[in-house]
Amino acid sequence: MAKNLSSLIQRHLQGKTILLTGGTGSFGKRLTKILVEHFSFKALRIFSRDELKQHDMSRQFTDDRIRYLIGDVRDANRVQRAVQGVDLIIHAAAMKQVPTCEYNPFEAVRTNVVGAQNLIDASIDQQVAQIMALSTDKAVNPINLYGATKLCAERIFVQGNSYVGSGPTRMSCVRYGNVLGSRGSVVPLFETQRHQGEVTVTDKRMTRFWLTLDQAAWFVLRCLTLTRGGEIFVPKIPSIGILDIVKAMAPECAIKYIGLRPGEKLHEVLLTEDESRHAMEYDDLFTVLPEYQSWKGRAREGAAGKRRPLPEGFRYSSENNPHWLSVPELKNLLVQNGFSAGTLEPQKSRGLVVLSKV
Repeated sequence: MAKNLSSLIQRHLQGKTILLTGGTGSFGKRLTKILVEHFSFKALRIFSRDELKQHDMSRQFTDDRIRYLIGDVRDANRVQRAVQGVDLIIHAAAMKQVPTCEYNPFEAVRTNVVGAQNLIDASIDQQVAQIMALSTDKAVNPINLYGATKLCAERIFVQGNSYVGSGPTRMSCVRYGNVLGSRGSVVPLFETQRHQGEVTVTDKRMTRFWLTLDQAAWFVLRCLTLTRGGEIFVPKIPSIGILDIVKAMAPECAIKYIGLRPGEKLHEVLLTEDESRHAMEYDDLFTVLPEYQSWKGRAREGAAGKRRPLPEGFRYSSENNPHWLSVPELKNLLVQNGFSAGTLEPQKSRGLVVLSKV
């Protein structure tokens, strides 16, 4: 991380009380680690509903600036109490598993949509200065309930700024792709399957955007310094092909093709042609600006480099991305993040063999 950017983030966090919803998840733990190791702040409140995860996390992080609050974003009263005295909120709490959301649709809506509204209401009531919500590429042209709920959450975080009036609260989102090794990622699955000599792939044409937990956490912190309310920040990140992950993790394994799962796309989109008409490009990120803005302020010019409009019909999709991770680059990332790469011994190499196709 560049020293000047780290200094900018530090100035933004100095003396602040931060609330991190979903703080015991993969992202939350990594962000906490970065905050504790690199930055000075007044207090960090970890808000989640899992007592055991909070207990385990409290043993990992002994910093006396951290507080642990049991609660659920679906509980409006508890959210109001958790938000009191907070300066800045990073909202990572969500139901994220596609099949779970489909099987429990009311719960997905209550958590991802109503929970977001509860946090917005509490933040406005308690005069919180800033909220940054985490979104996903699945919110773009959604084909499953999880994506649809995250699209709704994006919209209410953007347009929630219109409810603020003369208050200080400003709300924005970050939207990024798959995180290496996070819950639901294919990497832990392949890590397990490679010991059995066979990995399952849905479709050999599949591509995804890819970034690490560290990159996701630093991107969120950076965007906190850029926002003026209503933006959706999209990082420029590399794509990968599903077979390249197999080559990097389990080149000796056979492949069993099982077909696309319900609600799964071949490729992911982070920026549509329609959004690109009201988006700006920087050197290493895009900013989707609100179409219906009734509040003052815009992203700080120069904080992310020179901004420029996007060409007509621009679409940022994982299959047409100019930046791709090579197999050696992916191997390095896997090793750096604690996963296996390369050939397993003493298992005999069998190459990329198709066992069956659905």
